Amino acid sequence: MNIVIVNGSARVKGRTGIVSRHIQRKYGVELIDLSQLNLPIYNGEEEQYGLAEVKHLVEMISNADGIILASPEYHSGMSGALKNALDFLGSKQFSHKPVALLAAAGGGKGGINALNNMRVVARGLYANVIPRQLVMDPNCFDYEKDGLLADADVLAKQLVDELRMYVKIHASIMEK
Repeated sequence: MNIVIVNGSARVKGRTGIVSRHIQRKYGVELIDLSQLNLPIYNGEEEQYGLAEVKHLVEMISNADGIILASPEYHSGMSGALKNALDFLGSKQFSHKPVALLAAAGGGKGGINALNNMRVVARGLYANVIPRQLVMDPNCFDYEKDGLLADADVLAKQLVDELRMYVKIHASIMEK
C-alpha cells in the first residue's frame, strides 16, 4: 500500500512540515515536501509538464494508493504552495482515490477553513476525501524532536489508519 503525504507548506521549519515528516517516519508513508520541491508557479503551459519537479510530483501522486494533503491555514484557506501543486494535477491522478486532510493551525479555531478549502479542491479533482480530518494546533508538537506529542500522535495514527482502511476498500472495489 503506497500512501503519500504532501507537506503543503513552503516553510522549511513550519509545523506542517513537522507533522508531515513525523507521519512519514512513524507510519512509513512517502513524502512530497513542497518546502523542498521547487515547483514553478502553474501557468497551464504544456512545457511545464516536462520539468523534473513536475514529473516527480505527477508520478508520486499517480502511483499513490492514498494521499494525505497537509497544509497550514493562510487567510482562511490552504497554502498557495499546496494549491499550486494541486493545479499541476487532475482527475487522472486523483479520480476516486482516498484522500485524508490535515491542517496545521496557528492556534485558536484555525485550520477548519483550510480543511474545507482542501475538500472543495479535492472534490474538483474527483478525489474521495475520507470523513476523518485533523487539525494540529501548536500545543500538539514536540519541537525539540521534530515530531508530535503522544496525544497528538494518537490522532495522527487514527487518520492514517482510516485512510488505509479506505485504500483497502477502494482496492477491493477496483478488483471487481
